[in-house]
Amino acid sequence: MRKRQPKTYTRLTHPLVRDARTEPFRRATWDEALDRVARGLERNRGAFGMFSCSRATNETNYVAQKFARVVMGTHNVDSCNRTCHAPSVAGLAAAFGSGGGTSSYAEVEHTDVIVMWGSNARFAHPIFFQHVLKGIGNGARMYAVDPRRTSTAEWAESWLGLNVGTDIALAHAIGREIIHAGLTNEAFVRRATTGFEEYRALVEPWTLSLAEKVTGVPAAAIRELAHAYARAERAQLCWTLGITEHHNGTDNVRALINLALLTGHVGRFGSGLQPLRGQNNVQGGGDMGAIPNRLPGFQDILDADARHRFESAWGTALAPHYGLNLTEMFEAMEDGTLRAVYCIGENPAQSEADSEQAVRRLRQLDFLVVQDIFLTRTAELADVVLPATAGWAETEGTTTNSERRVQRVRRAVTPPGEAREDIDILCDVAARLGHDFTYADAEAVWNELRSLSPDHHGMTYARLEEHQGIQWPCPSTDRLEPTYLHGRLWESDPARRGRPAPFGIVQHDPPVDLTDERYPIRLTTGRRLDSYNTGVQSGGFASPLRRGEAIELSPEDAEHYGVVVGEQVRVTSRRGSVTAPVWVDPALRPGLAFMTFHFPDEVDTNQLTIEANCPIAGTAEFKASAIRIEKLPVATEVPPLTGLTTD
Repeated sequence: MRKRQPKTYTRLTHPLVRDARTEPFRRATWDEALDRVARGLERNRGAFGMFSCSRATNETNYVAQKFARVVMGTHNVDSCNRTCHAPSVAGLAAAFGSGGGTSSYAEVEHTDVIVMWGSNARFAHPIFFQHVLKGIGNGARMYAVDPRRTSTAEWAESWLGLNVGTDIALAHAIGREIIHAGLTNEAFVRRATTGFEEYRALVEPWTLSLAEKVTGVPAAAIRELAHAYARAERAQLCWTLGITEHHNGTDNVRALINLALLTGHVGRFGSGLQPLRGQNNVQGGGDMGAIPNRLPGFQDILDADARHRFESAWGTALAPHYGLNLTEMFEAMEDGTLRAVYCIGENPAQSEADSEQAVRRLRQLDFLVVQDIFLTRTAELADVVLPATAGWAETEGTTTNSERRVQRVRRAVTPPGEAREDIDILCDVAARLGHDFTYADAEAVWNELRSLSPDHHGMTYARLEEHQGIQWPCPSTDRLEPTYLHGRLWESDPARRGRPAPFGIVQHDPPVDLTDERYPIRLTTGRRLDSYNTGVQSGGFASPLRRGEAIELSPEDAEHYGVVVGEQVRVTSRRGSVTAPVWVDPALRPGLAFMTFHFPDEVDTNQLTIEANCPIAGTAEFKASAIRIEKLPVATEVPPLTGLTTD
């Protein structure tokens, strides 16, 4: 068996079209390509979806969602936020009314306790982790909650190695211990929350001993974390995809928020809730309205006043209902009610769970246009491919990071060949469909957004440059708001305090894909420090950092299966099978395996993952698949896997 060779990606430099799905691509002029796009979209009005890009600028995402709503008359617009942090947005919005992290990065340097839950920030968010290290250097204690003893956990005061999918059980046990130890911030709970008595009853059964049985975390470690978090004057609770990429991801987020409400660790400097984003503009894509239930500025589509503002500005009526999210759009491809997709900078053919099913559904479309910088696996399925500029270095605009900080990006190099700005391409397609989208530059787009989003109103380009970025909300051009959100919850005046934050009444619910005798190993997935997403930007070239994919096993499981580092095994789930070399990782416990999706052209991990989605956010359970491992009869020579680093 020969090892699949890595694919080499080269920049797209001119439009590509094909005359039939069975024909190869051929080079086209921009006029021909854009005319084809317009015809393909026109014949599929009423059955259209837009995939926007979390690596593109805020301005691109704003124009993309406006294109979907104004030109195509639909709220069917979404981005990779659905794949990763949609549960964070949904959970935070349910509790506080907005879906952004509540603190700034700098605050973690001035806190007393840091809880990193389901996050190997040292590898997945290395810039943020520098702030964490400064906090530890200033005396903060860090606790790591993760099924694996990651490199982040090496810096922790304590590692709570829980079983995959038992986060709610652990959070409930921590909450119960805080209540029983008399550590509840009773004044904050009375003043700023609702539903406490129901929450108290919910967590009462979750004793330390029961939680130890369910989660695998020793009772003493649970008690230690509960007391440290509750007794701290200031505490930060941070999470990433280890919390959100589950079939109950939103419930997981609500369970963590409950702990902050119970202790008052929100709405003050140094205390907050931080969902760490994995791409440069995941936060900004949602803020700009590239989601199916919110207009720009995170304004609810069902809010008649908000809708009227946009209708007046855009000169069109907006339907008073939500659109389809990314997951629902793929389901609509299956039944034929969604027949055309405009995909900007995303690669769902390789990033979606159960990727073989995703590819099959994309093939069923009547028309697919992909606007990107590389010929991705998704682009290979398209009818038309449009070469765009990169979201940084080649583009003017802004992006928004995990701490809600809007920052300027500037063109530093000339795009290759005939590549064009995303905004210009969208405006040209809109013109062919009878709509005048005319913007002098990215700043003109931003100013339109500012006129419609109160949270962004005070952020002129000049102020963004002056302050090296500004966090939203920023409603005024003559002042800056605090770096943290929800300080209103501490106000004594009920009118100033506003809506109280409700406790989330959520139940422990184990993974959908159960392990058994046939599939005895739990596979969890994540990122590596030296690679990026589906590998298009970081995997398709020669590099001393390039390790390729492997399945990582505990030393005990490697011995059980009789395999050594570099040996090929077949990995099979209830959905598919891949072949991968073995890497032995002492950070893993017996029965737990780890893989990434960075090298799908060689090992397509998402053939194994399950499309079991959070019913609220639509995010799939990438973190909990059941697999079996088979040693192959003939060993295969593979490059040495020395120095493999994982999150």
